[in-house]
Amino acid sequence: MTADVPLASSDLPSLRDALRDVGFTLDGVADCLGERASRALHREQAVPADLVTRTTTAPVGVLVRLFTLGRPVSASALDRVLPGWDVDRLARTGLVSVEGDHVRTLFDLRPYGDEQREWWVLSDLSEVMTGRPLPVDHVLGIGGASTTLASWTTRTPVGRALDLGTGCGVQSLHLSQHASSVVATDISQRALATTRFNAALNDLDWDVRGGSMLEPVGDETFDLVVSNPPFVITPRSDDMPTYEYRDGGQVGHAVVADLVRSVEQHLTPGGVAQLLGNWEVPEGGSWEDVVGGWLAGTGLDAWVVQRDVQDPAEYAELWAGDGGHRSGTTGFEQMYAAWLADFESRGVGEIGFGVITLQRPRDGREPWRDLVASTGSVASPMGPSVAAGLAARTWLAEHGDAGVLATAWQCAADVTEERHGRPGADDPSVILVRQGGGLGRAFRADTVLAAYLSVCDGSLTAGQALDAIATLVDASPETVRAQAVPQIRDLIADGLLIDPTD
Repeated sequence: MTADVPLASSDLPSLRDALRDVGFTLDGVADCLGERASRALHREQAVPADLVTRTTTAPVGVLVRLFTLGRPVSASALDRVLPGWDVDRLARTGLVSVEGDHVRTLFDLRPYGDEQREWWVLSDLSEVMTGRPLPVDHVLGIGGASTTLASWTTRTPVGRALDLGTGCGVQSLHLSQHASSVVATDISQRALATTRFNAALNDLDWDVRGGSMLEPVGDETFDLVVSNPPFVITPRSDDMPTYEYRDGGQVGHAVVADLVRSVEQHLTPGGVAQLLGNWEVPEGGSWEDVVGGWLAGTGLDAWVVQRDVQDPAEYAELWAGDGGHRSGTTGFEQMYAAWLADFESRGVGEIGFGVITLQRPRDGREPWRDLVASTGSVASPMGPSVAAGLAARTWLAEHGDAGVLATAWQCAADVTEERHGRPGADDPSVILVRQGGGLGRAFRADTVLAAYLSVCDGSLTAGQALDAIATLVDASPETVRAQAVPQIRDLIADGLLIDPTD
């Protein structure tokens, strides 16, 4: 039976302080485990870390073994680890159970942080810790989806922020650094209790509310909405477990589509919403048409980046495994078959995954839309690049081609040029302009664009430079501008060209 989530209380910051003071931090855990065991644990392989901590009496090792690996530890050893928090107090709080002269944790508790802060996060025991499939009310800890969303979120200071589908509160931790107030919502009562505990543990004050999707916020508006919604596409079958943390209870991608269509009314002018999502792409169709259809009728700017694509079989394997069900386990084949049948019933050819960034324009202009596939490595964190990309695309929408031509652009510091040609050839056959950060975009440059970029140092406006190039290539200025401006706009949008006066 799953243990009740410990109640949030005013003494929890003292537990956080004790954990920090004995070195149960990101650096302390890394030093304890070493690089090899740390990498293995990141892959959800616990054996190397188990071997490292099996005989340790060091405080960090005992805590890693207990709270991170879920292994029993000696009660006497644990009593010596945390000043002010002996076994009896931990047990009264509801964090551990005492079994004879050993102690087991009832929850996963670990350090977590970013470039600016470190926190401690409680969640339910993972499959790695229990060796069993997850219960349907499982509260997920720090995972790939939550860290992806945190990395992509813009960190511009804002007034009100909403963490929709908070889970254990990971996004709220990050929001607390740059939002004056944070509202966290979830339909899962267990998730809400976990979020309240983590807020108290880290001495933070959030407005935590229960309810489905946007229902708990009524007609309130926010400067920033972030959501790792229950986007997993799961067959609606009595034989299929429905996990609260990932399954929204609707058919196909309806949960994400509905959120995209409805979030506009909860954004202040200039407000931004960022969420993760899956989308079903029909056989012979395109993901741009699918997601573009969600946006139709909204007044939102939209920058959607597809990060991954899977066929139905790959998707079924991924999410069955996420719940602890793998080939050979009871019910796996039935679940696998149900997923395939569900996708086939709707003619789904593939399933996309990506990051959706939406913005409510400050005025009545037409919204801009940019849907792009980018499956390679990206900057970490991506938030600064997303913020710059939003600003650049908004500037382009407001200033148009005339503004592009009137500005003296400069190549960003991370832009490089690659020239490829046949051996012995005088001229390259391919010129690539590549971005070092952001999405790592690469653009193929024709003769005109390559010539423009070679003089793009902020001294000449784009119009002046293109007119000079037109003379060199013996073409009309109108022809050169028509050819180059769309390419220049793309480079501005993705941050390869910047205004040095900003």
